[in-house]
Amino acid sequence: MAPITQALPFTLSPELDFDQNAASTFGDSLTSHYVQAAPFPHIVIDNFLHEELISSICSHFPIEPTNNEMLYERGYKGQLKRQISPNECAPFLKTVFNAFNSAPMLQFLENLTGIHGLIPDPYFTGGGLHETKSGGFLGVHSDFRLNKKLNVERRLNVIIYLNEDWREEYGGNLELWDAGMRICLKKVLPVYNRCVIFNTDKDSNHGHPEPLTTPEHISRRSIALYYYTAATMSIDPTQRNKTHYKPRPKDRLSLKYYINKLIKKKN
Repeated sequence: MAPITQALPFTLSPELDFDQNAASTFGDSLTSHYVQAAPFPHIVIDNFLHEELISSICSHFPIEPTNNEMLYERGYKGQLKRQISPNECAPFLKTVFNAFNSAPMLQFLENLTGIHGLIPDPYFTGGGLHETKSGGFLGVHSDFRLNKKLNVERRLNVIIYLNEDWREEYGGNLELWDAGMRICLKKVLPVYNRCVIFNTDKDSNHGHPEPLTTPEHISRRSIALYYYTAATMSIDPTQRNKTHYKPRPKDRLSLKYYINKLIKKKN
């Protein structure tokens, strides 16, 4: 299914308010696209934010390290990745992220997905601003299901890409895999002002597992937002608070080759 091309009804008032009615109507208009998507409910929307807003977000993206950043430097779960809390950023970015947590944004998402009673995370656990450098990647995974701090169940991911002049040869596609990790059913290039929204459950397998081939001065940047509901009893205890990384078929073959090589060396 081709991306939707329509801006979110986001006005550039001093408070960065949504038009609440427009946000609700916009969500309603896209419901069928969302719920019918494979391999799990999702939607890709281009030109998501108005140009002035996303341009300002990009210009305020922290270049220097901020306090309490998370860095992922090795392993299948991610390499050369930086995770930045909006609460450690400039006031403008704090205001933008507060708007993403506002009632009109929740109404847009509820009407889009049919998941009601959504709760935002003021602490942006695992979310915020993400940046991956050349050679970096994020293994395919399903996300943690329980926000331990708030004791709420994770239901939705929203990703907004901030990559101007992104080229296809750079890679960085978001891959959506089937429940059995047999085949990638969709690839989404992380181009500027593209938004991806999807359900988060035990089979929402996604990642950008191929190393980036960007020049050293170009990184893959995005906004990551997570939304929750109050009920947590239905979550399998083994799925609650861990991110589950899932090797692709070729990753499993590489791992098998590596193990066999170690066994032969030992013998």
